[in-house]
Amino acid sequence: MLDTFEQAAREAGFALDDAQRAAAARLSRLGAELAGRRRFFAGPPPRGLYVWGPVGRGKSWLTEVFYEALPLPRKHRVHFHEFFREFHAVYARHRRERNACDLAVAELLGDCRLLFFDEFHVHDPGDAMMMGRVLTSLFDQKITLLATSNYPPGGLLPNPVHHHMFEPTIKLLEASLDVVEVAGPRDYRTERTAQGPRSRFETGQYLCSPDPQHLRAAGLEPPTADERRQLDIGGRALTARAVRDGLVWFDFHELCGERTSTIDFLTIADRYDTWVLAGLPRLATADRDAAQRFANLVDVLHDRDTRLHLLAEAPLAEALHGDTLPTDINRTLSRLRLLNGT
Repeated sequence: MLDTFEQAAREAGFALDDAQRAAAARLSRLGAELAGRRRFFAGPPPRGLYVWGPVGRGKSWLTEVFYEALPLPRKHRVHFHEFFREFHAVYARHRRERNACDLAVAELLGDCRLLFFDEFHVHDPGDAMMMGRVLTSLFDQKITLLATSNYPPGGLLPNPVHHHMFEPTIKLLEASLDVVEVAGPRDYRTERTAQGPRSRFETGQYLCSPDPQHLRAAGLEPPTADERRQLDIGGRALTARAVRDGLVWFDFHELCGERTSTIDFLTIADRYDTWVLAGLPRLATADRDAAQRFANLVDVLHDRDTRLHLLAEAPLAEALHGDTLPTDINRTLSRLRLLNGT
């Protein structure tokens, strides 16, 4: 399979760096082990991988090439946020059962042999506690796990107030998976921005302090007062400044300043494929929870390939600068740099 990575890199216009080549070799070995187990149906499942490193170094690219090339029918790829939304819904149906977590995992994954978690990161303490049970169930059901992350296992759930509660799960990850770092010198995501948009997300815009005339020039008609709508999201009301066909328009403080969750963002993204978020402040002046919600929102919209028009009070580098911001703000910054106008 190593030749597959080399060819994919050539077709994409670059050569694998040393860190990428080492990760590709380990992924190739995993592919051979999975194929061998498929033939002989014996022995323990292959040991999974936890691939981590800074943004833009090629983690997702490498694992996507691996996943697409792997001739294994019983494989499943899911973004971390999406999995947990589905898991909570299924778990709720089994919550009275003694083995509710095992039943939920089995219902979601069936006879899956390889589960690929893209963008594995944990910030919510409730999800963190459940994650340990989910991982134990996955390994008990002999599912091989592949995960990508911007953090080493020890960097997950970085909030010092809660981190100690996640340490048993960190030990489980380190004991069950090979940890592979991809940290080459080039930021490929930054280089991509010069090549033009490649996704719906990248066709969005970052507009700094736009007045109505600038908004109209950018193709955005400012909302009127009578366009305000209350959206029913899981039995609670969220205020949208406007709803127009597939577009929804929010104010930063009304969306991220409330106790919204990643599941709320996923639910709204199911309905609308174009978002406008107005009033992004300098995040250092915002509540830390609001800043974390904003980072989660960008993750969801990027992963869903949803078009985002972000209306801000300051240039991007200023808006996302500060010592008190979430530890994964560099990933948020990297993703927002994909937008036009940054």
